[in-house]
Amino acid sequence: MDRSKLPTLVLLPGMDGTGELFKPFVLALQHACDIVVVTYPCDIPLSYGELETIARQSLPTDRPFVLLGESFSGPIAIALTALRLPQQVGLVLCCTFARNPRPLLSPLRFVANMLPIGAVPAKCLSPLLLGQFATAALRTALSQAINRVSPAVMRSRLRSVLDVDVSAQLAQVNVPNVYLRSTEDRLVPQTASTRISQLKPQTQMIDVNAPHCLLQAAPEEAARLIIEFLRAADTS
Repeated sequence: MDRSKLPTLVLLPGMDGTGELFKPFVLALQHACDIVVVTYPCDIPLSYGELETIARQSLPTDRPFVLLGESFSGPIAIALTALRLPQQVGLVLCCTFARNPRPLLSPLRFVANMLPIGAVPAKCLSPLLLGQFATAALRTALSQAINRVSPAVMRSRLRSVLDVDVSAQLAQVNVPNVYLRSTEDRLVPQTASTRISQLKPQTQMIDVNAPHCLLQAAPEEAARLIIEFLRAADTS
């Protein structure tokens, strides 16, 4: 299938918001489709609603597109898709959630400002985000992305995750959608994807042998699956 006939893939990043961590995945796509990488400010704390506005400004208006929400950006992707924008033909959710995936941590919203996020080395997050799939290159990329973002922004985004709930918007999604679920996710529990499946039974669930950073640790497999989805979305 010609590249020009595939929908554009719009990538919404994880909590770092830099878009830098998409590089292995974008490389694995091998120019199969046009790509738009959305980024969020690294030094300005913004709410989910404000980040949604930024993301919407990056969406194509003159050609079909598929929206991919990774981790933190899943609620943004869901909220945008619920708007039923005329050019959107599909939704991909990756290791993400429609509401707080760890409800037992909800009380932390009141102490988030005191969390020593800036003092936590990125290498300490590697076991949580990469697990046994960690490599020197992935650890370096993770460290560089996190270090670009101010602690105040990271705390703000953590509070947003603890408060978010786009369950109602998910019920309004009317385009084909797929959820890429990592088998070794230590951050987002399976209850999050189960919740999405319950709210939207039409969601296709695909398990990938990967950690939470699925697109980074298994880029070739993710690229293959998403190209297949783009082709199906284009046909439909």
